[in-house]
Formats: sequence, C-alpha cells, structure tokens
Amino acid sequence: MRHVRTLRNPLAPLRDKRYAYRVPWTVDRSGAPHFRLVNTSDDELRGVTVSIAGSSSVRVSSPSSIRPGEAVRASLSGSDDPARDTLLIVRWFPPDGHEYLWQISF
Repeated sequence: MRHVRTLRNPLAPLRDKRYAYRVPWTVDRSGAPHFRLVNTSDDELRGVTVSIAGSSSVRVSSPSSIRPGEAVRASLSGSDDPARDTLLIVRWFPPDGHEYLWQISF
C-alpha cells in the first residue's frame, strides 16, 4: 500500500459558494456583418473594450461605459468566413470591480 490517498470527508463543509456571473451581453446578429452587443444587465458596465482574434478586422463604436439597454456596435470585414477563423473578445468591469472577458464566435 504505497499509494494511499486521503479522501475528503463528504460531510465536511465546502468553501463559500460563489454563484456564476451571468454574461450581461446579448448579440444581435440580424445585421451581419454589423453586430450589436446589448447590455442586458441592470448595471452600468465600465471599461468596455472590444478586440478581435483572427483574420478579420473590426471597427467598433464603443464608449467606455455602457448603461443597461445600450449597445456596442461592431462591424467585421476582411474574411469570407468569420465563423471559421474569427473571435470577438469583449472586456468589461461591472460595479463590483472584477474584470470579465467573453469571447464570441461568429
């Protein structure tokens, strides 16, 4: 019995539960290649930036703070098939000050 493992007692208290943070964005794809990222939360999101990874390029009209119901507009160009090789990355800070990143596939 060289390899003995010590297992955690199943009745031992777990760490504080932290609930998942719901992504506060909805993507409106109806006008592709022009997209709208709508803030669907009840909070103003600050430090909002949008960047891209892949062969496409993006033009963004992004104020640094987005209030509930407002949108960030992004227009893609330069790729025949962005679904194959492009990701949009959104970065923001909710009121609690944590930094969040969310990637969007096309």
